[in-house]
Amino acid sequence: MKFVIAPDSFKGSLTARQAANAIHEGLLRVFPDADYVLIPMADGGEGTVQSLVDATHGQFLTMDVLDPFKRPTDARYGLLGNRNTAVIEMAAASGIQFMSEQTDPMTATTYGTGQLIFDAIHRGVDEIILGIGGSATTDGGEGMAEALGVRLLNADGQPIKSGGGGLASLAHIDMSQVDPLLLKSHIRIASDVVNPLVGPKGSAVVFGPQKGATPAMIKTLDANLRHFADVIKHDLGKSLADYPGAGAAGGLGAGLLAFTNASMAKGIEIVVEMTDLKARTQDAEYLITGEGAIDFQTQYGKTPIGTAQAAKTVDPNVTVIALAGNVGAGIDQLYDLGIDAIFGILPAVVTLPKAIERGADNLTQTAENVARLIKRDGYRH
Repeated sequence: MKFVIAPDSFKGSLTARQAANAIHEGLLRVFPDADYVLIPMADGGEGTVQSLVDATHGQFLTMDVLDPFKRPTDARYGLLGNRNTAVIEMAAASGIQFMSEQTDPMTATTYGTGQLIFDAIHRGVDEIILGIGGSATTDGGEGMAEALGVRLLNADGQPIKSGGGGLASLAHIDMSQVDPLLLKSHIRIASDVVNPLVGPKGSAVVFGPQKGATPAMIKTLDANLRHFADVIKHDLGKSLADYPGAGAAGGLGAGLLAFTNASMAKGIEIVVEMTDLKARTQDAEYLITGEGAIDFQTQYGKTPIGTAQAAKTVDPNVTVIALAGNVGAGIDQLYDLGIDAIFGILPAVVTLPKAIERGADNLTQTAENVARLIKRDGYRH
């Protein structure tokens, strides 16, 4: 019998690798002689670097960069072990965790993300996977572009100020000093956000409030991003104002599409490909997946549904079981999308800190319980 164990992280409690190990331990108690394939997963958001490096036996690199408010910080990214590919989470350098009551949403910049990209391309990678969730920025990727040699100039031919607030003075885009290595690497943007750059569903309006922007700031940022899109269209011939996903990460999606050799894809689909999940699921009777919470939102590109659907394309009869710290509303529809059973792992009503503390033990015990049920009712040969 073959089990594929492919969970995401249990946020705040376990990395995807730790979750896979905990599930493995529980299954071993009942099926010590089964074949096991452990594949730490992610959906393109937080934990993607960790999961892909773990799954491919790659390596981590840490470098000094500037955070969204141009303060020095350390940021980590990964080099995959099975191909010439780097994986970066923009939040490592430009994430919302760097915000405070004193920081200014108008000046927040993606410069540090550009520094990570710069380092990766100078290591000769052919491809960069870039997860762009959890940003503190609304600069349209202006800072990222600056770090890579793009010159964003005002009417006097001088560089504009950093952040979304500085985009109002943009008059011309000069690509003549862009690092030539940039266009030799393909950037795959891992994001499930489909928001356009501007308008009622745009980056500033939808995501600005969580980044500390006031209503007045949001109005200004939206207008500045629209102006940014107009200049991009005029100077580079790319129409991005209404492009689906251009509004991701404060408009970083638009900046990447404008200034780099980039394409957009669903994060879970990239991770499924990079981990060779489908090939490694061949001949498996069971796939065990999971993450911290499973509810109606899981259907929108989250790891449990992504792994389930990938496995079912290999073998429609594979049994997919999902484990979760919290099972929320709306899970019924998930049973029509590839998941066969969902189990919560909490044995009792406990506080969140206690649930986090005992995450591994609870996951192991639930996996053992599932295994005993499989053994009791007989498994499929």
